[in-house]
Amino acid sequence: MAKEAGLGLTCAVDDSGGTARSISNDIQTVDWGVPRGVQDVTGINSSGMERLLLLADFTITIVGTFNDASNLSHDVFKTVSSSSVTRTVTLVHSGQTLPNETIFTDYALARSATGELTYTAPGLLNSTTVPTWA
Repeated sequence: MAKEAGLGLTCAVDDSGGTARSISNDIQTVDWGVPRGVQDVTGINSSGMERLLLLADFTITIVGTFNDASNLSHDVFKTVSSSSVTRTVTLVHSGQTLPNETIFTDYALARSATGELTYTAPGLLNSTTVPTWA
């Protein structure tokens, strides 16, 4: 596969009712990771580190422009504080798809001194399914 820029990336997030909503146009930046836990199992007789890979995880932070039009970002995230539902987050780029069952832990709004109104929505894996690109 050739090297590519991140142009054309799309992101859909379920609303609290479980309907996937494409909010790509509202998103300014998105950071995600698929980290693994690590256990240090180095014995006292060793000079080098020995480790075991542990559980897989998924983290995401979405930063976007406030948009309260029907079925867009504010509709998707406005229930984060009152509804602990699992939401499917689907990232798609260049024919590669990364879907994950996610819980969002915050929907923080910020108004800058120059007038921008933006949001930040961090999320974490909420299923036993290992994050896998398809």
